Amino acid sequence: MRVAGSAMIRMHMSAKPAHATHHHHTHNAKGFVREVATACTQRGLRLTEIRLQVLELIAASDKPVKAYDLLDRLKDARSNAAPPTVYRALDFLIDNGFIHKLQSINAYVSCHHPSVVHQVPFLICDVCESATEICDERVSGMLADQARTLGFRARAQTLEVHGVCRHCSTH
Repeated sequence: MRVAGSAMIRMHMSAKPAHATHHHHTHNAKGFVREVATACTQRGLRLTEIRLQVLELIAASDKPVKAYDLLDRLKDARSNAAPPTVYRALDFLIDNGFIHKLQSINAYVSCHHPSVVHQVPFLICDVCESATEICDERVSGMLADQARTLGFRARAQTLEVHGVCRHCSTH
């Protein structure tokens, strides 16, 4: 569903709220992968070798990464890697809240709160392709409230705002 401008809506039902903070998608990749592995153990989920490799590739990327780029990188370690394998791994990681899919650019980023299921808006720079995660439940709450008021039963919510980041606008 399209909303004014370049925003898109898709909602992941929230189990508990995330912090109200902003996160540019650069972080400690190894620490992130450890946190996801711990969350999988706690939830009784299988983090298979292929899922782990896809997660590590996304975590190591400094910007959103597309599925076929993941496949190309994966083929370095697994020459028999195929698109369905990558997409199944991506589905697992998305369904469990470990990564986010940015619908408007068809790319994936790691989640800064992998142990918390939450809804997050993203600011996406059209120049450098960076993605900034805005962890603020007020935004998703307002959208959910508006949907309820209109008698709409939302199943998913993603808000993506395109523009130019501070770094690119000053250089």
